Amino acid sequence: MSMIETPYLLFLGDAPDMLAAKVAIGIRDWRPQNAVGQFRMEGCKADLGLSDMTLTEAREAGARTLVIGVANRGGVISPEWKKVLVMALEEGFDLASGLHNLLRDEPDLVAVANATGRTLHDVRVPEVDYPIANGVKRSGKRCLAVGTDCSVGKMYTALCMDAEMRGRGMKSTFRATGQTGILITGDGVPLDAVIADFMAGSVEWLTPDNEPDHWDHIEGQGSLFHVSYSGVTMALIHGGQPDALILCHEPTRTHMRGLPSYALPSLDALRDQALSLARVANPACQVVGLSVNTQHMAEDEALAYLAGLEADMDLPATDPFRFGAGKLVDALAAI
Repeated sequence: MSMIETPYLLFLGDAPDMLAAKVAIGIRDWRPQNAVGQFRMEGCKADLGLSDMTLTEAREAGARTLVIGVANRGGVISPEWKKVLVMALEEGFDLASGLHNLLRDEPDLVAVANATGRTLHDVRVPEVDYPIANGVKRSGKRCLAVGTDCSVGKMYTALCMDAEMRGRGMKSTFRATGQTGILITGDGVPLDAVIADFMAGSVEWLTPDNEPDHWDHIEGQGSLFHVSYSGVTMALIHGGQPDALILCHEPTRTHMRGLPSYALPSLDALRDQALSLARVANPACQVVGLSVNTQHMAEDEALAYLAGLEADMDLPATDPFRFGAGKLVDALAAI
């Protein structure tokens, strides 16, 4: 992937809610120095708390790339977005996107980019000939975040644990497997764009042999219980051969993301299902902690909920972004 110029103007389009803007939120939270401002269209229900800017204002503030910060269902570029993207190219921006609908497949965007000398960056395009997984045990240690649903905080969990470990002087690497993680770190595997037969192999490639005390924190994707996206989760579980699983949950949801007729599974069900499947590839795998996204809960409510989970499941529980990842890292260090 060619270098994406920073800083960014984060494009929120007409996002229907904050969850739809998870790409932009991840960049704001983990690379704030790259987030000059946000561009919102009429009807946008997401707000990052950044300055709303026109294209001209953002260019004057130093922004070099317009990043599509929305992850909509199906990953499509709408005609309404297209008008802004064309204007951005004409204004002197490069474009970056992690959508399934590739910038390079849009003839009008390609034509304008060529005419203006700008670059189109599609980060959800595999650039490696990944192998088929062989299941051979690799050296080093691996931790995988698995969730009761999509967009519950699996990436944040892995990033927080990696940061905590490195802060302690421990050997650790965050391994990005999705568009947001790749835009944050500049590297990784766009797992849901890999041909199915090679998905588990791409995770093996991403998490190679390492020092015995080195931890790879693998960014989780989808959910075993989400009928739309369970396949990518299975590839992570078997290709990652995790030594440890962190169970991730968002307790205020009433149904699965995008599936109103499906209720969320319990953390007990996730523990049992994920662990049994993980032990196919690594019989020594353990569930070591709970990561709970408490952003929609008051602090006292969140702390009480976490304490209840710890008592019920006999596992350390925290919101690693809100209260720190120390408990989870302590659990890994004890393995």
